[in-house]
Amino acid sequence: MWRRVGERETRPRLGLALSGGAARGVAHVGVLKAFEAEGLRVDCVAGTSAGALVGGAYAAGMSVAELEEVGRNLRWRDLGRVTLSRLGVQSSARMEEYIRARFPRTRFEELKIPFAAVATDLQTGAAVVMRDEGDVAFSIRASCALPGWYVPVVDAEGRQLIDGGLVANLPTGAARALGAEVVVAVDVNYEGAKFMGAPTSVIGVLLQSIIVVQRTAVVHQRQSADVVISPEVGHIRWDEMTRADELMAAGEAAARAALPAIRELLEPQPPEAPAWLPFRRRDKNATK
Repeated sequence: MWRRVGERETRPRLGLALSGGAARGVAHVGVLKAFEAEGLRVDCVAGTSAGALVGGAYAAGMSVAELEEVGRNLRWRDLGRVTLSRLGVQSSARMEEYIRARFPRTRFEELKIPFAAVATDLQTGAAVVMRDEGDVAFSIRASCALPGWYVPVVDAEGRQLIDGGLVANLPTGAARALGAEVVVAVDVNYEGAKFMGAPTSVIGVLLQSIIVVQRTAVVHQRQSADVVISPEVGHIRWDEMTRADELMAAGEAAARAALPAIRELLEPQPPEAPAWLPFRRRDKNATK
């Protein structure tokens, strides 16, 4: 896993895969806080929905302290407004404006570390991974476009894009594609699939159905990660943005518990003897 550069070894590239989860996504900030305190450098990050918002901000160069401040002050009114469209209850154009006003960089080409945001093509059902070049604010908005609530976002190719959580709520594959050799996935939905209790409307039924689909699909995505961090946030509803401090504390605690496993994966391993060697060096203390 370690690469040799001249006579020097470099550690594996560490990538994060941050899940969607609406307000629960604020827990990702606590994970980043624990990594920073431990001195762990993140080399790339992939995010879906709320994970794309946090991951994109981090990749753009926002500090953990700045992310904590955003987490405490962000409200749903900052991300959308009611629309007369037949395709959704709200337009998420306000989310794009919010990102442009706060991110220090809003082009993929300018980000401090590689970043990918995952959305879903509404017509084909395929994952759309946005990375390398283009508009970060637009990409995050598309990744967060929860169907039934936010109006689908149309890209330059005419595709209607909706929330990436339908196809990759825990985007481990996107993190690998960015070059990550060790992938740490953060799943803020592991403890439960409830959104706001029993559905009482058509929208509620739709949202609850999406959550169930995500929970089923994410099993494989969890298995493809090297380490999975699951913050204990099941008692917090997906719409409770005012509980940011609890969410960040839960993310930080879960990350700290996972640090030994992550450190082990990042530690150098003794090189194995090449298979073509005609003999292996014997331990001088080995039994003859």
